[in-house]
Amino acid sequence: MAANGPGMETATKHDQILHYIQSLEIGTRISVRAVAKELGVSEGTVYKAFKDAEISGLVSTRERIGTVRIDRRRRETLDALTFGEVAEIVEGHLFGGAAGLDKPLHKFVIGAMELDAMMRYIDEGSLLIVGNRDEAHRCALEQGAGVLITGGFEPTEEVRRLADEKELPIITSRHDTFTVASMINRAMYDRLIKRKIMLIEDIVTLSRPADMLRTGDTIRDYSQLSRETGMTRFPVVDDRGKVVGMMTAKDAVSAADDTPVDRVMTKHPITIAPNISVTSAAHTMAAEGVDLLPVVDRNRKLLGVISRREVLDALRFAGKQPESGDTFEDLIWSGFVVQSEERDKEGLGFVYKGIVTPQMSGSLGMVSEGVLVTLMSQACRRMIRELWKRDYLTESITTYMVRPVEIDSEITITPQAMEMSRKFTKLEIEVRDKGVLAAKAMMTAQMIDPY
Repeated sequence: MAANGPGMETATKHDQILHYIQSLEIGTRISVRAVAKELGVSEGTVYKAFKDAEISGLVSTRERIGTVRIDRRRRETLDALTFGEVAEIVEGHLFGGAAGLDKPLHKFVIGAMELDAMMRYIDEGSLLIVGNRDEAHRCALEQGAGVLITGGFEPTEEVRRLADEKELPIITSRHDTFTVASMINRAMYDRLIKRKIMLIEDIVTLSRPADMLRTGDTIRDYSQLSRETGMTRFPVVDDRGKVVGMMTAKDAVSAADDTPVDRVMTKHPITIAPNISVTSAAHTMAAEGVDLLPVVDRNRKLLGVISRREVLDALRFAGKQPESGDTFEDLIWSGFVVQSEERDKEGLGFVYKGIVTPQMSGSLGMVSEGVLVTLMSQACRRMIRELWKRDYLTESITTYMVRPVEIDSEITITPQAMEMSRKFTKLEIEVRDKGVLAAKAMMTAQMIDPY
């Protein structure tokens, strides 16, 4: 066994700290100094581990509270806000009930009615948004609801003590009720859009051990693992679990059975993080010509592997999911419709029509150049999805702005595929205003396999 290097002890202590944090009960307050004293390590090492734990969703650090052990939330529940997240969204200050910050809430109640009527809508797990109404604060807490006080008002001492007793947060915000409701609604809407983006961690079981080789293994071990799994590509890890190479059938050619894999493996392999999008992984695989990628953490420790087939299956699944939440691209395109009867004689193009709205204008009162590029790109994407049931990643686009387009103009967008293959496509797009050419673009894109 190789001797421990200078970074070995640090890596081991780092893991010990993370395991210690995971062993704590949800809601436990911890500090760098206390953990360093408990485990007998330096505060600098603990601080670095705290940062990794926060990224991993094991702890959360909040103003006036400190670092708290929290429950790692799955992406499927991202639309369910916690009281603590609401406090951050509205730039609020906590005055009581810190132990309940990580509790999820299921509805909001605007306290713009008489107290008796208000109480009919408040139940356990809800959040009352109200101004300086002490009796409403107290009644909401007794009903099991958190309280968000708007207008910068502060709760009474009695209400603060009740919040601590019930472990329900009471938060104040300097914003008025309407602004607070708008901020929360915007945050929830953004979460709907984020859920549309499929990440690697959504499709890879990171807790399942991956098929791999170690630096001390030989070509004989590689051949045996290949026969057992039917695979020919495996990550190679060192004694700390870090990915240091990739072993393939090509690397094993002409090598003797007792040859160590670390002598013939491909060093410095391409890896991906669990929080990148599946689309980005597909682009990396296609650009680099690989069929399997190791999934690693920020220290390059192996978490799992993902194959090209898994990525493509995920993209097909994502393409069939119902839309939830509109992005800027969706909003820009919303007024455009396809005129399929105007498809060209070879059936390779559609003509899209729509009105240029005032929201699309630039600084000079004409349609923004960026909006025009977005419209041309969206027209291409919809044509390719309709005709070939595929999608693409833009590699380059060259645009020519021939004449400005006025607001309220009806424009037509005509994308045509000049060249199409399994991997790439070249498209020409024209924008016409009143039949006159207004803009033109040439696009090159990398195709994603059909879904």
